[in-house]
Amino acid sequence: MEVTIQLNSTDKQLELFGPADSYLRILRQSLDVQISARQGRLIIKGEEKDVTKAAEVVDKMQEQLLRQGSLTAAMVNTLIRTLDSSKTVETSKAIAVYAHKKVIGPTTKGQQKYIETMLANDLTFCIGPAGTGKTYLAVAIAVSMLKKKLIRRIVLARPAVEAGEKLGFLPGDLQAKVNPYLRPLFDAIEDMMDFTQMRKFTELDIIEIIPLAFMRGRTLNEAVIICDEAQNTSAMQMLMVLTRLGHGSKMIITGDITQIDLEPGQKSGMIEAIETLRRIKGIGYVELSQRDIVRHRLVQNIVQAYKKRAKAD
Repeated sequence: MEVTIQLNSTDKQLELFGPADSYLRILRQSLDVQISARQGRLIIKGEEKDVTKAAEVVDKMQEQLLRQGSLTAAMVNTLIRTLDSSKTVETSKAIAVYAHKKVIGPTTKGQQKYIETMLANDLTFCIGPAGTGKTYLAVAIAVSMLKKKLIRRIVLARPAVEAGEKLGFLPGDLQAKVNPYLRPLFDAIEDMMDFTQMRKFTELDIIEIIPLAFMRGRTLNEAVIICDEAQNTSAMQMLMVLTRLGHGSKMIITGDITQIDLEPGQKSGMIEAIETLRRIKGIGYVELSQRDIVRHRLVQNIVQAYKKRAKAD
């Protein structure tokens, strides 16, 4: 079968094809098709089902360029993996943030359910492996609500638990020691607004990115509170976090319960909280899986390989 696609904009051909046509190579290798470019057109040859899917991916790539003005190899891999009819998600779930022309949305059904659950509940627990968008989508919901003036502030917190390293041996003062733990939260925020705006919001305490201990003794009204890496909280820490929820606020608790860095024998506060609170009305629970991983395609394979190894051991 052969299909010819007329490109929407020939001046964006470089962005669509990728550096040295790398995005076209991804399509060829992943979908087992032949692709050639000719005078503002793409010609795709191969088995019918493969050509059809490749054509749909190219259409989505062009939509991505038109909507956000950028395209990456990771995005192309995600489109290929999630375009199956069983996994196609509604674009109406897009989340508007501050970044110019940037709209964030789910790319898997699991992520779609996660967004719906966060919007429908004042407290949401989300567990899942690395790369499933647990933190990123929670931050996107918070930033979107701030932009719409549905809340007055965002509080992002993480427990500063040592993953095989000792904080005392790290150089610098307390702030320098905990900053590496908070860096992923800064990265997510920076992807949704420019640096000047982020700095302004942090200086005004409209956005707080803090170690978990800094939440003690506070009641947070009209805020979105995100507790990330919550699998590393103790039972007392989790109770402390949960009781910070104030009027007009929303709380999102995220973590990967397969990556617990607590002392041996110490039960995760997140696991205990889910077991205790799961049946309470108004509390949402979402479990993402390796099918929802949206990072580099190898991340999904890595997670699966380690999962198999753990079962074998």
